[in-house]
Amino acid sequence: MQVQLIKRRDKQKPTRGSTREGNMDPSQEERFAFLAEWYDPNAALLRQYQFLFYPKDRSVEMFDMKNHRTFLRRTKYDDINLQDLFVGNRLNVFSRQLHLIEYGDQYTASKLGSRKEKTLAMIKPDATDKMGTIIQLIYDAGLTVTKAKMTALSRKEAMDFYAEHQSKSFFNNLVQFVTSGPVVAMEILGDEAVTAWRRLLGPTDSSVARNEAPDSVRANFGTDGTKNAGHGSDSLASAARELEFFFPSTGRGPSNTAKYSDCTCCLIKPHAIAEGLTGKIFNAISDAGFKISALQMFNMDRANAEEFYEIYKGVVAEYTGMVAELCSGPCMALEIHGSEAPKTFREFCGPADPEIARHLRPHTLRAVFGKNKVQNAVHCTDLPDDGILEVQYFFKILDG
Repeated sequence: MQVQLIKRRDKQKPTRGSTREGNMDPSQEERFAFLAEWYDPNAALLRQYQFLFYPKDRSVEMFDMKNHRTFLRRTKYDDINLQDLFVGNRLNVFSRQLHLIEYGDQYTASKLGSRKEKTLAMIKPDATDKMGTIIQLIYDAGLTVTKAKMTALSRKEAMDFYAEHQSKSFFNNLVQFVTSGPVVAMEILGDEAVTAWRRLLGPTDSSVARNEAPDSVRANFGTDGTKNAGHGSDSLASAARELEFFFPSTGRGPSNTAKYSDCTCCLIKPHAIAEGLTGKIFNAISDAGFKISALQMFNMDRANAEEFYEIYKGVVAEYTGMVAELCSGPCMALEIHGSEAPKTFREFCGPADPEIARHLRPHTLRAVFGKNKVQNAVHCTDLPDDGILEVQYFFKILDG
């Protein structure tokens, strides 16, 4: 379907669907409004649009804010759901990656944003081998992972992170434990996310958790009050501080754990993340005996996606679709470590076409989780010599 560009004499920004008090006008069809940005690579400009979504028929509409004209006439677009609509998210609309930066009216803010919170979820060293199961619990609870990174904290970083506990008797043991191996830090978004994640974690002491919340993360994967599988911010203020520690608005934050040797690259594609398959794919990889030695979530722009897939240009018929898919939402980059990883992991991913994979190798990742040749759940390094190069692209260049 082609984007339809039309001009309008009416230069007033549309306001239908809400009133000044933020309540729905009963005479109007419900719609949600956002201010969105799109980077135009041809003009090297950041363009702003009013983006409208109509849940009744799942249609979208866009208005050019600078030129005061319709940019995209109202058009049905099935690839967007209500859960995708939150400030900070990136949407792929007709091959354009839109960044939602503000709510467009009070109705949208009160309807979609009033209970949305961000919090930090950290998987501690004793539970990183269970991260697939823990991440799946997060998605099953209606929460969304919007940032993620595996890191190995230095003693100074751990002391800074837990500075509020410096006078406590358990401080040294806590610092020693959290630096004993890699941790996985995640930004989680959802309704009352602070409370929801702490409920999933369970009581701080794992033995208490086994009695009071037997299905919780700490009950199942923790040992005691320090080795208790995970950490969660205890308030919105703490969440803001802790998220800034791991995912700073300027600078890099704690380093990733990539080894850049005996490795291959795996990308969990945006459609699989949007479908809540991340945890299941992690578990499948671990169950098959592969070691995830680094992970990080990225939002790819079109230029980076084209650069990463450059070797497929003019070679693979699906190249354009592959690029569009990769920049349609967040992807998860993984370093898979092992001496035979490039060859054996590629075999485990299976044929690029999931239909062929289901017939020939039904237990491979693409057979189980893929939909078609473009949305085939994962990308893996094709040539053994390219494994380190692809890992470096994400963990050195994009995270540089």
